[in-house]
Amino acid sequence: MANHKSSDKRILVSAKKNAINNARRSAVKTATKKALVAIESGDKAAATAAVRNAESKIMKSVGKVTPRGRAQRKVSRLAQKLSKMA
Repeated sequence: MANHKSSDKRILVSAKKNAINNARRSAVKTATKKALVAIESGDKAAATAAVRNAESKIMKSVGKVTPRGRAQRKVSRLAQKLSKMA
């Protein structure tokens, strides 16, 4: 239980940020899975589009929910899988 008005506000703000961060994390995971499925399907055009979308989502999450190194590693691994597909 919050004892001050500012404590009430912090609870609300942190709950809102938590929801936004969970949505960002989920969007990154979904985009990554879609990219991997597209790569496995063998369709080069669809895979390229999916990897591009996943890269965009991953890099937008940098500094908010994902550390820079982890994001770069994820993007690099997706790009490697895409290039091996060809």
